[in-house]
Amino acid sequence: MLLFAALTTCSSPFLGDGEDASKLSLGIPHRAGTLNIAVVFRLGGSPYHIDVKDVNIIHVVLNETSPRSLILRLCDVLSSLPIHGVVYEEEVTSRAVAQILDFISAQTSVPIVGVGGGAALVHTPKESGSTFLQLGSSTAQQLRVIFEVLEEYDWTSFSLVSTRHPGFEDFLSFVDAITDGSFIGWERRSVVLLNLTEDPGGARTKRQLKENGAQVRLLYCSKEEADIVFRAAKGAGLAGPSYIWFAVGPSLSGLEYLAPELLPLSLFVVRPAGWRDDVRRRTGRGVAILTQGAMAMGLLEPIPASTGCKAGTNPGYFSNITLGGRDYSFNSDGYLVNPSLVVIALNRERNWEVVGNWDDGVLRMRYPFWSRYGTFLEPPDGSLHLRVATLEERPFVIVEGADPASGTCIRDSVPCRKQLNMSESHEVVAPLKCCCKGFCIDILKRLAKTVGFTYDLYLVTNGKHGKKIDGVWNGMIGEVVYRRADMAIGSLTINEERSEVVDFSVPFVETGISVMVSRSNGTVSPSAFLEPYSPAVWVMMFVMCLTVVAVTVFIFEFFSPVGYNRSLASGKKPGGSKFTIGKSIWLLWALVFNNSVPVENPRGTTSKIMVLIWAFFAVIFLASYTANLAAFMIQEEYIDTVSGLSDRKFQRPYDQYPPLKFGTVPNGSTEKNIRSNYPDMHQYMDKYNQKGVEEAINNLKTGKLDAFIYDAAVLNYMARKDEGCKVMTIGSGKVFATTGYGIALQKGSRWKRAVDLALLQFVGDDEIEMLERLWLSGICHNDKIEVMSSKLDIDNMAGVFYMLLVAMGLSLLVFAWEHLIYWKLRHCMGHTGKLDFLLAFSRVSTCVVHVTSSHHFKLKSTKLLFLVFLFDCADPYWKLEWEVRGEDSCLNEVLVQRSDLKPGAVTKFWWL
Repeated sequence: MLLFAALTTCSSPFLGDGEDASKLSLGIPHRAGTLNIAVVFRLGGSPYHIDVKDVNIIHVVLNETSPRSLILRLCDVLSSLPIHGVVYEEEVTSRAVAQILDFISAQTSVPIVGVGGGAALVHTPKESGSTFLQLGSSTAQQLRVIFEVLEEYDWTSFSLVSTRHPGFEDFLSFVDAITDGSFIGWERRSVVLLNLTEDPGGARTKRQLKENGAQVRLLYCSKEEADIVFRAAKGAGLAGPSYIWFAVGPSLSGLEYLAPELLPLSLFVVRPAGWRDDVRRRTGRGVAILTQGAMAMGLLEPIPASTGCKAGTNPGYFSNITLGGRDYSFNSDGYLVNPSLVVIALNRERNWEVVGNWDDGVLRMRYPFWSRYGTFLEPPDGSLHLRVATLEERPFVIVEGADPASGTCIRDSVPCRKQLNMSESHEVVAPLKCCCKGFCIDILKRLAKTVGFTYDLYLVTNGKHGKKIDGVWNGMIGEVVYRRADMAIGSLTINEERSEVVDFSVPFVETGISVMVSRSNGTVSPSAFLEPYSPAVWVMMFVMCLTVVAVTVFIFEFFSPVGYNRSLASGKKPGGSKFTIGKSIWLLWALVFNNSVPVENPRGTTSKIMVLIWAFFAVIFLASYTANLAAFMIQEEYIDTVSGLSDRKFQRPYDQYPPLKFGTVPNGSTEKNIRSNYPDMHQYMDKYNQKGVEEAINNLKTGKLDAFIYDAAVLNYMARKDEGCKVMTIGSGKVFATTGYGIALQKGSRWKRAVDLALLQFVGDDEIEMLERLWLSGICHNDKIEVMSSKLDIDNMAGVFYMLLVAMGLSLLVFAWEHLIYWKLRHCMGHTGKLDFLLAFSRVSTCVVHVTSSHHFKLKSTKLLFLVFLFDCADPYWKLEWEVRGEDSCLNEVLVQRSDLKPGAVTKFWWL
């Protein structure tokens, strides 16, 4: 009520130049001095496209900026002149000043813009109807950016340090709102409330700060209190590079005026993007905002001017303002909806510099983030800050590019730098920012939180684990040995040689040496239909059993009283026996496969019994074959070519053809183990060594490599994750030369015991097992894949079709051979009794036994005379008729056939 009375009663005259009442009148309170905003516009032109001729600037000189002086001076101006808006260019560092400006705006409906470069003060609840706008960042906006930075660098463990400065309750509430229910897993270790008024010496403050073990601290206080807190932190040894401070709230407005030597080395602040702009530029920005708001208001209704305490300005006119391509829209609380903020930090020269930007809700960090890095990116010594070297190798360390839009890393990954080669001018090139994640990165993050350290992660330049060449160590081991890194983590195998120069932690993953081979692509081989029986069974069945039984049946039939032998002579005549060895084989073959084909059965009782026994055998054989055929037609084959490193194929590869092609990745523990234990094997495989695991797997699939020897943990993962499950490790992941992965530390490092205890705790709490399920599991298994019912395609039946094609080809050859014998060769053999034995094998021999081999022999019978005559007949059918029906019955037909001969053909037969 006292403020309202002052506004309504004071009416002191305003001393200033006469102004045109038709213009937009804006009041600019400022301290005694020169501040002519019009001069700024006239000299350089308005950067916000404002015509200064339409703006009436009213300067309000403030001899002092106390709350009482401020309210009286503004009362004079608002009661004596028509004012459309006020631009307050001073830093709003006092909550009382913020409340006065908010109250004046609410009572007079005059929009007031605070253009100070610091933080916007919290004043809750806001006065109803107030149009008090602030270009500074609110505490909530600062915390949002700060927690984005914490998430970017995986600083999930923090503590809150606050004085009882007005607004600290809101500060704590905002932190709770951000962290509660978040999937990130923030850990607020403690909340330290400092009472500086009751601790003039600072002893209790030092003790409270020291008892707080968190490395990351968020401080909320005023500028004056910040000076006291930072002095106490320095005295407690908490202002070094290992402790990270974020200043929040109204203390931001004066930090740059504090002595740099009093500030912590790792201090970060969130400020508006224009924090370095001078007073005139900030004031010009406020004038442009009020002008655009007035223009929007004038488009809807006449522009009112305030000459008292009652007017009608709508705050909604300032909800859609754009200046110079940037959004300056305000929300109902008077804060910018989309503020442009920057993250600033102290560099080594103790100067403030920008290390990150916040625009449109996206954080873009400069890399490296630490301003304390020197020219060669070497951080200063910090007792709790470690340099960690790593090497990309899936799934233990996976390296990805940063988000191209924001330059930040996604959740579950941490920034890691990759040093690029020098430019052509031999200048040091800034490192490439990458994002690292994986099994070992998750362990590193848990170690940092449990043990209590921050880290700078970088990739080794030569891409090696560590090997001693000419007395010099390279890779991750070399980084630790030569103290370029405090720690090395990754798929780093513990061995005796490395343990001599570095300290290893307890192993966190069991590994060793394993062998990876390729497996078939699932297509059944063409010989799959033969696989129900072994080759020996097939040979026994069709080469021995079938032939022996066929001969046995024929012998019984041959010696049977009613069989072949007793009617051998009549067998050459019509009605005689025609059962031969060929027909015996045909009969037995038909019984094996149960085919209904015309067969000739034996007449003898003994041979019939033998055929019945064979039929029973054929049923058993065929039933067993059918029962196993389906499984072999759809089962996937595995190529498990070796049994271990001592396998003969490894030790003596030239003993087989073609020799086994196998290799490994050089400069690792696997190669060292093979070189030490199997020198001949190492010399042979040198030409097949691979550049990396990915290349080796591709060569396995394409057949350029038969086996790949490498770290068991990596190979098991790659086999489980392989697309199509086309590779596998032998023996279901059998491991040789068992060892483990460990974290390499400098010799005598004070971190070894803490790291060992933390790793043992992770094992006991099953955290390692959980990470293995997350990173090392996959869908592929070394065990045989379960057979599933599915339709057989052409690949499954390819072997049967190939067999049919071969049979067709053989049939064509037999067909040609038959015609050759019938038309050509049979006439070259004369009739002799010695050929009668052919009848025992096949009746085809009848085509030969009655044919003479030459026309130049002496004819001894009329029958042979006519046979020779028939040889030249057009239709040889009559030759057979002669033999079957007799000489007399066929004589007439022979004469008829003679007339079909070529002219002159009969003249050579002089006997006719």
